[in-house]
Amino acid sequence: MIRGFCGMVPQRAAYPCPAARYTRHIGIIPYLGALAYHEIVNILPMERGGLRMIYFTGDMHGDRGRFNAWKLRWLGEKDALVVCGDFGFLWNGSPEEEEILQWIGKRRYQVLFLEGTHDNLDLLERYPVEEWNGGLTHRITGNLRHLIRGQIFSIQGKSLLALGGGESQDASFRKAGENWWPQELPSEEEYEEAVRNLERVNWRVNCILTHCAPTSIQQKLDRNYTPDRLTDFLQMVKRRCQFDYWFLGHYHRNCVVDDRFIVQWEQMVELQWE
Repeated sequence: MIRGFCGMVPQRAAYPCPAARYTRHIGIIPYLGALAYHEIVNILPMERGGLRMIYFTGDMHGDRGRFNAWKLRWLGEKDALVVCGDFGFLWNGSPEEEEILQWIGKRRYQVLFLEGTHDNLDLLERYPVEEWNGGLTHRITGNLRHLIRGQIFSIQGKSLLALGGGESQDASFRKAGENWWPQELPSEEEYEEAVRNLERVNWRVNCILTHCAPTSIQQKLDRNYTPDRLTDFLQMVKRRCQFDYWFLGHYHRNCVVDDRFIVQWEQMVELQWE
Protein backbone atom coordinates (compact mmCIF):
# COMPACT_ATOMS: atom_id res chain seq x y z
CA MET A 1 0.00 0.00 0.00
CA ILE A 2 1.33 3.42 -0.80
CA ARG A 3 -0.03 6.65 0.64
CA GLY A 4 1.31 10.16 0.65
CA PHE A 5 0.91 13.91 0.68
CA CYS A 6 1.37 16.59 -1.99
CA GLY A 7 1.24 14.67 -5.22
CA MET A 8 -0.45 11.99 -7.25
CA VAL A 9 0.32 8.30 -7.00
CA PRO A 10 1.05 6.64 -10.34
CA GLN A 11 -0.74 3.51 -11.46
CA ARG A 12 1.71 1.44 -13.46
CA ALA A 13 4.36 -1.03 -12.33
CA ALA A 14 7.47 -1.70 -14.40
CA TYR A 15 6.84 -5.44 -14.39
CA PRO A 16 3.96 -7.64 -13.26
CA CYS A 17 3.23 -7.69 -9.55
CA PRO A 18 0.39 -10.24 -9.32
CA ALA A 19 -0.27 -9.65 -5.63
CA ALA A 20 -0.68 -5.93 -6.08
CA ARG A 21 -4.15 -4.41 -6.15
CA TYR A 22 -4.38 -1.14 -8.03
CA THR A 23 -7.15 1.35 -7.42
CA ARG A 24 -8.10 4.39 -9.43
CA HIS A 25 -6.72 7.70 -8.24
CA ILE A 26 -9.47 10.05 -7.07
CA GLY A 27 -7.62 13.34 -7.10
CA ILE A 28 -6.01 15.92 -4.84
CA ILE A 29 -7.52 18.14 -2.19
CA PRO A 30 -6.29 21.34 -0.50
CA TYR A 31 -5.00 20.83 3.02
CA LEU A 32 -3.48 23.55 5.21
CA GLY A 33 -2.32 25.55 2.23
CA ALA A 34 -0.72 22.57 0.49
CA LEU A 35 -1.99 19.80 -1.74
CA ALA A 36 -2.69 16.40 -0.28
CA TYR A 37 -3.83 13.35 -2.14
CA HIS A 38 -6.22 11.07 -0.37
CA GLU A 39 -6.35 8.01 -2.58
CA ILE A 40 -4.77 4.74 -1.46
CA VAL A 41 -3.05 2.54 -4.01
CA ASN A 42 -1.88 -0.95 -3.02
CA ILE A 43 1.48 -1.72 -4.59
CA LEU A 44 4.32 -3.87 -3.33
CA PRO A 45 2.31 -5.49 -0.54
CA MET A 46 4.64 -6.59 2.27
CA GLU A 47 4.66 -9.87 4.14
CA ARG A 48 4.19 -10.10 7.87
CA GLY A 49 7.33 -10.20 9.99
CA GLY A 50 10.38 -7.96 9.66
CA LEU A 51 9.69 -4.38 8.58
CA ARG A 52 5.97 -3.75 8.24
CA MET A 53 5.64 -0.17 7.05
CA ILE A 54 8.10 2.17 5.32
CA TYR A 55 7.80 5.94 4.98
CA PHE A 56 9.89 7.86 2.43
CA THR A 57 10.59 11.58 2.73
CA GLY A 58 12.92 14.23 1.29
CA ASP A 59 15.62 16.59 2.52
CA MET A 60 15.57 17.27 6.27
CA HIS A 61 18.58 19.63 6.49
CA GLY A 62 18.94 18.95 10.19
CA ASP A 63 15.38 19.99 11.03
CA ARG A 64 14.56 17.98 14.16
CA GLY A 65 10.95 19.13 13.95
CA ARG A 66 10.38 16.85 10.96
CA PHE A 67 10.30 13.94 13.38
CA ASN A 68 7.21 15.45 14.99
CA ALA A 69 5.06 14.54 11.97
CA TRP A 70 1.91 12.96 13.36
CA LYS A 71 2.21 9.95 11.05
CA LEU A 72 5.56 9.00 12.59
CA ARG A 73 4.04 8.80 16.05
CA TRP A 74 2.31 5.59 15.03
CA LEU A 75 5.46 3.82 13.84
CA GLY A 76 6.90 0.95 15.85
CA GLU A 77 9.88 -1.37 15.89
CA LYS A 78 8.85 -3.07 12.63
CA ASP A 79 8.61 0.21 10.71
CA ALA A 80 11.12 2.52 9.00
CA LEU A 81 11.57 6.08 7.77
CA VAL A 82 13.84 6.59 4.72
CA VAL A 83 15.29 10.07 4.06
CA CYS A 84 16.35 10.60 0.43
CA GLY A 85 19.49 12.64 1.07
CA ASP A 86 20.44 15.91 2.78
CA PHE A 87 19.73 14.34 6.15
CA GLY A 88 21.75 17.18 7.67
CA PHE A 89 22.20 15.84 11.19
CA LEU A 90 25.85 14.89 10.57
CA TRP A 91 27.50 18.22 9.99
CA ASN A 92 30.01 19.42 12.60
CA GLY A 93 30.41 16.58 15.09
CA SER A 94 29.57 18.79 18.05
CA PRO A 95 28.32 17.41 21.39
CA GLU A 96 24.94 19.02 20.64
CA GLU A 97 24.79 17.22 17.31
CA GLU A 98 25.76 13.93 18.94
CA GLU A 99 22.94 14.39 21.43
CA ILE A 100 20.44 14.82 18.58
CA LEU A 101 21.80 11.74 16.80
CA GLN A 102 21.38 9.71 19.98
CA TRP A 103 17.81 11.01 20.23
CA ILE A 104 17.06 9.99 16.63
CA GLY A 105 18.64 6.57 17.19
CA LYS A 106 16.22 5.99 20.06
CA ARG A 107 13.16 6.25 17.81
CA ARG A 108 11.09 3.07 17.98
CA TYR A 109 11.39 2.71 14.20
CA GLN A 110 14.42 2.44 11.91
CA VAL A 111 15.69 5.76 10.49
CA LEU A 112 17.56 5.17 7.22
CA PHE A 113 19.12 7.89 5.09
CA LEU A 114 21.10 8.49 1.91
CA GLU A 115 23.84 11.09 1.61
CA GLY A 116 23.07 14.26 -0.32
CA THR A 117 24.93 17.52 -0.92
CA HIS A 118 24.58 18.83 2.65
CA ASP A 119 26.02 15.98 4.70
CA ASN A 120 29.50 15.79 6.25
CA LEU A 121 30.86 12.81 4.34
CA ASP A 122 34.20 12.78 6.18
CA LEU A 123 32.29 12.39 9.44
CA LEU A 124 29.97 9.78 7.97
CA GLU A 125 32.87 7.54 6.92
CA ARG A 126 34.08 7.25 10.52
CA TYR A 127 31.10 5.10 11.52
CA PRO A 128 31.33 1.28 11.46
CA VAL A 129 30.06 -0.61 8.42
CA GLU A 130 27.46 -3.29 9.12
CA GLU A 131 25.39 -5.55 6.90
CA TRP A 132 21.66 -4.94 7.20
CA ASN A 133 18.93 -6.67 5.19
CA GLY A 134 21.33 -7.79 2.49
CA GLY A 135 23.27 -4.54 1.99
CA LEU A 136 25.98 -2.52 3.70
CA THR A 137 25.17 0.39 6.02
CA HIS A 138 26.95 2.77 8.34
CA ARG A 139 25.54 2.17 11.81
CA ILE A 140 25.33 5.63 13.36
CA THR A 141 23.63 4.82 16.66
CA GLY A 142 20.69 2.69 17.79
CA ASN A 143 18.08 2.54 15.02
CA LEU A 144 19.83 5.16 12.85
CA ARG A 145 21.65 3.91 9.74
CA HIS A 146 23.13 5.30 6.53
CA LEU A 147 22.43 3.24 3.37
CA ILE A 148 25.73 2.91 1.54
CA ARG A 149 25.80 3.75 -2.16
CA GLY A 150 25.32 0.97 -4.66
CA GLN A 151 23.77 -1.46 -2.18
CA ILE A 152 20.53 -3.39 -2.71
CA PHE A 153 18.48 -4.10 0.39
CA SER A 154 15.82 -6.81 0.67
CA ILE A 155 12.89 -5.90 2.87
CA GLN A 156 10.05 -8.39 3.12
CA GLY A 157 10.77 -9.79 -0.32
CA LYS A 158 10.98 -6.33 -1.93
CA SER A 159 14.28 -4.97 -3.25
CA LEU A 160 15.51 -1.38 -2.83
CA LEU A 161 18.60 0.04 -4.55
CA ALA A 162 20.28 2.95 -2.70
CA LEU A 163 22.53 5.38 -4.58
CA GLY A 164 22.87 8.66 -2.70
CA GLY A 165 24.96 11.72 -3.52
CA GLY A 166 24.71 14.69 -5.85
CA GLU A 167 26.58 17.71 -7.15
CA SER A 168 26.31 20.97 -5.19
CA GLN A 169 25.18 23.82 -7.41
CA ASP A 170 26.84 26.28 -5.01
CA ALA A 171 30.13 24.42 -4.55
CA SER A 172 32.17 27.47 -5.61
CA PHE A 173 30.83 29.34 -2.57
CA ARG A 174 31.65 26.56 -0.10
CA LYS A 175 34.89 25.36 1.50
CA ALA A 176 36.19 21.82 1.03
CA GLY A 177 36.18 19.81 4.25
CA GLU A 178 34.12 22.44 6.05
CA ASN A 179 30.77 22.70 4.28
CA TRP A 180 31.49 20.88 1.02
CA TRP A 181 32.98 17.44 0.34
CA PRO A 182 34.39 16.29 -3.02
CA GLN A 183 33.11 12.74 -2.44
CA GLU A 184 29.52 14.02 -2.70
CA LEU A 185 29.57 12.36 -6.13
CA PRO A 186 30.08 8.57 -6.12
CA SER A 187 33.50 7.15 -6.94
CA GLU A 188 34.09 4.83 -9.89
CA GLU A 189 34.24 1.95 -7.41
CA GLU A 190 30.77 2.85 -6.11
CA TYR A 191 29.34 3.03 -9.63
CA GLU A 192 30.88 -0.38 -10.35
CA GLU A 193 29.43 -1.78 -7.13
CA ALA A 194 25.97 -0.57 -8.13
CA VAL A 195 26.29 -2.22 -11.56
CA ARG A 196 27.51 -5.49 -10.04
CA ASN A 197 24.59 -5.59 -7.63
CA LEU A 198 22.09 -4.75 -10.36
CA GLU A 199 23.50 -7.48 -12.58
CA ARG A 200 23.14 -9.90 -9.67
CA VAL A 201 19.36 -9.24 -9.63
CA ASN A 202 19.08 -9.09 -13.44
CA TRP A 203 18.45 -5.34 -13.36
CA ARG A 204 15.11 -5.72 -11.59
CA VAL A 205 14.31 -3.99 -8.29
CA ASN A 206 11.09 -2.77 -6.74
CA CYS A 207 12.31 0.67 -5.66
CA ILE A 208 15.26 2.92 -6.43
CA LEU A 209 16.32 5.45 -3.78
CA THR A 210 18.50 8.42 -4.77
CA HIS A 211 19.05 12.04 -3.83
CA CYS A 212 19.13 13.49 -7.34
CA ALA A 213 17.29 12.44 -10.50
CA PRO A 214 18.34 10.91 -13.81
CA THR A 215 19.31 13.57 -16.34
CA SER A 216 16.04 13.46 -18.31
CA ILE A 217 13.92 13.76 -15.15
CA GLN A 218 16.11 16.53 -13.77
CA GLN A 219 15.67 18.53 -16.98
CA LYS A 220 11.91 18.27 -16.58
CA LEU A 221 12.16 19.54 -13.02
CA ASP A 222 14.55 22.43 -13.69
CA ARG A 223 16.55 23.07 -16.86
CA ASN A 224 18.97 25.25 -14.91
CA TYR A 225 20.55 22.12 -13.47
CA THR A 226 23.58 20.90 -15.41
CA PRO A 227 23.88 17.15 -16.07
CA ASP A 228 26.80 15.47 -14.28
CA ARG A 229 28.41 12.05 -14.00
CA LEU A 230 25.85 10.88 -11.44
CA THR A 231 22.70 12.08 -13.24
CA ASP A 232 24.00 10.51 -16.46
CA PHE A 233 24.70 7.24 -14.62
CA LEU A 234 21.18 7.32 -13.19
CA GLN A 235 19.88 7.92 -16.72
CA MET A 236 21.54 4.67 -17.74
CA VAL A 237 19.93 2.92 -14.76
CA LYS A 238 16.56 4.39 -15.73
CA ARG A 239 16.97 2.97 -19.22
CA ARG A 240 18.18 -0.51 -18.25
CA CYS A 241 16.55 -1.26 -14.93
CA GLN A 242 13.01 -2.50 -14.38
CA PHE A 243 11.52 -0.88 -11.29
CA ASP A 244 8.18 0.08 -9.77
CA TYR A 245 8.98 3.41 -8.14
CA TRP A 246 11.92 5.78 -7.85
CA PHE A 247 12.07 7.96 -4.72
CA LEU A 248 14.30 11.05 -4.64
CA GLY A 249 14.81 14.42 -2.95
CA HIS A 250 17.19 17.32 -3.71
CA TYR A 251 14.87 19.64 -5.65
CA HIS A 252 12.74 20.87 -2.73
CA ARG A 253 9.52 19.91 -4.46
CA ASN A 254 6.69 17.50 -3.80
CA CYS A 255 5.54 16.05 -7.11
CA VAL A 256 5.44 13.00 -9.37
CA VAL A 257 7.19 12.94 -12.75
CA ASP A 258 6.50 10.42 -15.52
CA ASP A 259 4.28 8.32 -13.28
CA ARG A 260 6.98 6.57 -11.24
CA PHE A 261 9.42 9.23 -10.06
CA ILE A 262 8.32 10.42 -6.61
CA VAL A 263 10.08 13.74 -5.93
CA GLN A 264 9.98 14.57 -2.25
CA TRP A 265 10.76 17.37 0.12
CA GLU A 266 8.48 17.59 3.15
CA GLN A 267 5.91 15.09 1.94
CA MET A 268 5.88 11.51 3.18
CA VAL A 269 4.95 8.47 1.14
CA GLU A 270 3.97 5.30 2.96
CA LEU A 271 4.57 1.72 1.85
CA GLN A 272 2.98 -1.00 3.94
CA TRP A 273 1.46 -4.45 3.93
CA GLU A 274 -2.21 -5.11 4.57
